[in-house]
Amino acid sequence: MHDADGVDDATMLAFARETRLSETTFVQSATVAEADYRNRIWTVGGELPFAGHPSLGTAVAVARARGVTAEVRYVQETGAGLQPIEVTLAGRGATASMLQEPAIFGSEVNPADALRPLGLTAAAAEPDLAPRVVSTGLPQLILPLRSVEDLSQITPDFAALSTLLEPHGAIGAYAACWDPATGTAQARFFAHDPGIGEDPATGSAAGPLCAYLHRYTGSGAVEITQGVQMGRPSRLLTEVVDDRIRVSGDIVVMIDGTVTL
Repeated sequence: MHDADGVDDATMLAFARETRLSETTFVQSATVAEADYRNRIWTVGGELPFAGHPSLGTAVAVARARGVTAEVRYVQETGAGLQPIEVTLAGRGATASMLQEPAIFGSEVNPADALRPLGLTAAAAEPDLAPRVVSTGLPQLILPLRSVEDLSQITPDFAALSTLLEPHGAIGAYAACWDPATGTAQARFFAHDPGIGEDPATGSAAGPLCAYLHRYTGSGAVEITQGVQMGRPSRLLTEVVDDRIRVSGDIVVMIDGTVTL
């Protein structure tokens, strides 16, 4: 939603619950001179300090609303800090990329404990890569798996997942199978909130996965496919840029509208 300076928190939450999307964003005036706008990001359960795809999509929406027809750079303000974003428009389609926050590595998690809420045993874990919480703006539990077949066998227990994630401060679990020969990965994301469930594209988890693989394997970039098992495949491009992770993707405008509050 554009022009949201006068929209209070209760209304934002109510509106997000009405849309029932993974995230709903509200564009406000920036509170710091370095930013072009403030992005407030809400799920059906509450506000997030940061998220990936809502940041890229909102940047495209802002560019269109401001009459941009080609390329533009913004700095958005979120609860996680300031993130530079580049947008290239082409009709109702666009591409966008964002520099996420410097990676913060949190606690490691026992593989058996990490995989149990997803209906998997420790045998499904990649033996050389331990599950670990990583944040590039939002803490996520990275779960490297041995094979794509294991990825397809996931049957999440969201109550157990929430119990697992809460002590580690993580928002969700990102299970991924990485192929070092091709520099690609297939992933699935499960939120701690059952109201969100599985997400087909999660930029705030793709960034941590790239940071994780860079630290433990030396990989500088990874192309991630997500949402395949949902029938909603997506492609996320990630790369290491100095001390930050760039996450890129394509955006398509589905609908425009006006809301009167």
